[in-house]
Amino acid sequence: MNAADYARYDAVGLADLVARGAVSPGEVLDAALAALDAHNPVLNAVVMRHEDEARAAIAAGLPAGRFRGVPFLLKDLDLALAGTPLTQGSELFRGFVPDRDSTLVARYKAAGLVIFGKTNSAELGLSFTTEPAAYGPTRHPRDPALSPGGSSGGAAAAVASGMVPMAHGTDGGGSIRQPAALTGLFGLKPSRGRTPAGPEASEVFFGLSVSHALTRSVRDSAALLDATCGHEPGALHWLPDPAVPFERCAERDPPPLRIAVQRRPFNGAPVDPLCLSALDEAARLCESFGHRLEEDAPDLAGIAAHAGLLSGAFTAERILGFAAMRGIADPLALIEPAHADHVRAAMARPAQDVVAALAAVRTVERRYARFFERHDILMSPVCATPVLPLGWLSGPDGEERSRRAAAHAPFTAPCNAAGIPAMSVPFAQGGRLVGVQFAAALGREDLLFGLAGAIERARPWWAP
Repeated sequence: MNAADYARYDAVGLADLVARGAVSPGEVLDAALAALDAHNPVLNAVVMRHEDEARAAIAAGLPAGRFRGVPFLLKDLDLALAGTPLTQGSELFRGFVPDRDSTLVARYKAAGLVIFGKTNSAELGLSFTTEPAAYGPTRHPRDPALSPGGSSGGAAAAVASGMVPMAHGTDGGGSIRQPAALTGLFGLKPSRGRTPAGPEASEVFFGLSVSHALTRSVRDSAALLDATCGHEPGALHWLPDPAVPFERCAERDPPPLRIAVQRRPFNGAPVDPLCLSALDEAARLCESFGHRLEEDAPDLAGIAAHAGLLSGAFTAERILGFAAMRGIADPLALIEPAHADHVRAAMARPAQDVVAALAAVRTVERRYARFFERHDILMSPVCATPVLPLGWLSGPDGEERSRRAAAHAPFTAPCNAAGIPAMSVPFAQGGRLVGVQFAAALGREDLLFGLAGAIERARPWWAP
């Protein structure tokens, strides 16, 4: 299998080739490693190479799962692959090697995926750009002066450049959808509780963050979620298995839907005309499918933004607990200054503020639930700006950095607070692909996959 052959297939397509015996898992891995060698020196998307582990897994015999023999990359955040480093994109955690797999990694392996490396992540998942001091910036495959976004920017660059057809990502405020929107990929954030967070953790970012993947095709995302969703013993949040497999939902058009269109973000940030143009095209296409559209958005009046306090408090516990275990006297000195300031600010707040922040998040969840009693889908831009220059989010400190982040991607975080599924779908605009966000009620990934599949068939964004 040469590079051109490898790049023609999504993950389901590669798995079908392996299942037919047309190519071996080792040959597919060789093609993936060749693509990594060709693109990674410029992009810096992959920061750890686990070739020996991948070849050992193939030699031992791969499980007969849906993705047997398909190369895969983990984000260097949250998920543990036993015997390999997990640094969370930070110098603080460099040298930490977990001794057992995360539940989701075990499910990836059971699906037959061949994990051969880890992708670059923003330190501790705390930025919409991927420029950690520990590993340096990841660059956009289309323009090395641009960022592919964050915090799953390494995953986005790896998939968009053709190193892999899909890669693991996490999303605590938009970190799957925002890089997908910037790189022309499909990116779905599942519902809270759809994918497991354990066994070491019950939840991440107080349930705001979940794991899934960035993919080229809709069916890859759907089939991967089929393979990895399901109850985990001891889980704080979980959902019953879908009545119909998500992959099958992606293959058939959904029934007529009630779609709400949100053109302006809750924080009032201006939206670039290119992002609004993509939204308008998506609206016209959905109307042509027979769906009913109207402008509307959930009422979040009177609810202050509390996600920053929760991420700071969660991160404080993560780094201080690790430091105590390792005997590190000053862990804040080993993380990036802006993130250290973020943690200090959270630690200075009284406990009742954290409780109030959690209550506000649950209020957002209830208001979205009421909103989805009268609508099936909420459609908006993903980002308010269609490109992100390197350094624009990593350069400033303090309030300016937060202001820029809120101005760049103001539509995504409310979905994390609500715990609802949301996806970024690419639409061609001005010579580039621009992401449009679609969200649905808790547990209704079936509606999103059905709509995404219909859009992909009508306006394909990648050529097999």
